[in-house]
Amino acid sequence: MESISLSSLAAEKLAEAGRSHSGRAAHTIHGDHTHELRQTVLALLAGHDLSEHDSPGEASLQVLQGHVRLTTGEDTWEGKAGDYVVIPGQRHALHAIEDSVIMLTVLKSLPANH
Repeated sequence: MESISLSSLAAEKLAEAGRSHSGRAAHTIHGDHTHELRQTVLALLAGHDLSEHDSPGEASLQVLQGHVRLTTGEDTWEGKAGDYVVIPGQRHALHAIEDSVIMLTVLKSLPANH
């Protein structure tokens, strides 16, 4: 059984985000194009955004560190370390209020021929 330290990965991704002009860094810890379940750890520096985008399928967000704001249409959710939310299946955006690390879990549909 393989395991990883989310705390260590969070620190690594925050450091990487600090060196990036985009202010973010990500690492997929589970899943690729052959899996339906994908989990990604994403670091986002304070003041940076993931601009509005379509939902890739059923998804949830867990805040590992920091403080983020998720916006969907007229709805807004703010989360801090330890908070969890199911992402609505509509266009949404994410803003880092503080240097933050989240774990995004997505259940995507595989092509029928897989």
